[in-house]
Amino acid sequence: MVSPAKTYSGTSSKTKSRFSLARQEELTGWLFIAPMLIGFMFFSFGPILASLILAFTDWNLLQAPKFVGFNNFASMLDDQYFKQCMSNTLYFVVTMVPIILTVSMGLAIILNKDIKGKAFFRSAFYFPSVISTVAISMVWLWVFSPSNNGLLNTLLGKLGMAGSVDWLGNMGTVKPAMVAMRTWQSAGYYMVIFLAGLQTIPQELYEVADIDGASRWRKLINITVPLLSPVTFFVTIMLMIAAFNIFEAIYIMTEGGPGGATNTIMYYIYHNGFRLYSMGYASALAWVLFLILVVLTAVQFKLRKDEAN
Repeated sequence: MVSPAKTYSGTSSKTKSRFSLARQEELTGWLFIAPMLIGFMFFSFGPILASLILAFTDWNLLQAPKFVGFNNFASMLDDQYFKQCMSNTLYFVVTMVPIILTVSMGLAIILNKDIKGKAFFRSAFYFPSVISTVAISMVWLWVFSPSNNGLLNTLLGKLGMAGSVDWLGNMGTVKPAMVAMRTWQSAGYYMVIFLAGLQTIPQELYEVADIDGASRWRKLINITVPLLSPVTFFVTIMLMIAAFNIFEAIYIMTEGGPGGATNTIMYYIYHNGFRLYSMGYASALAWVLFLILVVLTAVQFKLRKDEAN
């Protein structure tokens, strides 16, 4: 017969062993994520916190920051360039979001069907999204080149529409040109997201609709679009954030021109911070952009919740 003391001792030993193993597994997990956490603290959270502090200072990178309170934020009310930047940025949001959303959803619906070469076309449309914006911008600089060697002007010449159009140097064409470039670059990425959503829709719904004699259009409106609404909501949020943060293509292709026509809020932040060396004002602009995105995202979530209810 085993004594109670021995039984208790054995149970205690097993408990300690399991506890020690759990601690080892926990420690191993923390060691795996430690590099990411350290990198986040130094390269993400740290700069974010620093920018919040700098937003209330006047700092030119050479002298010590000088606390100015809310002066940087108040200056935006009288800054005509800031108002122009916000107007340009809103143009890109209002145009890019619905255009890219529609194109990417349309591509996904078409390439979700059993068509010849489906895999090739999926890859072809997705490929631009994995290329760096720098490389894509250089290609589209050639496409929009004002000389007759530019691809777009050459094609127009072949169609009998002679004349060298300065697509990126004309205030009337530069914004649509940038929207076209961003659509070509981004539509394939969001197409993949929509494809994932389409493949979760039960095929039985379409079969029942076929039995009822529903047309393709009715199936699209009554089945596909409603059941894609969670994906559409996610893509809309992502597109809105991307449109507000458009910078690389502007920096490479237009530098905010012509006449400030493509001077977006992100480019204005860069211009103030790294060309005018007004880091305090640039930080304040960055936080205003952040707050705008937070508010718009919260509004969309609220509208989405009301729609679901």
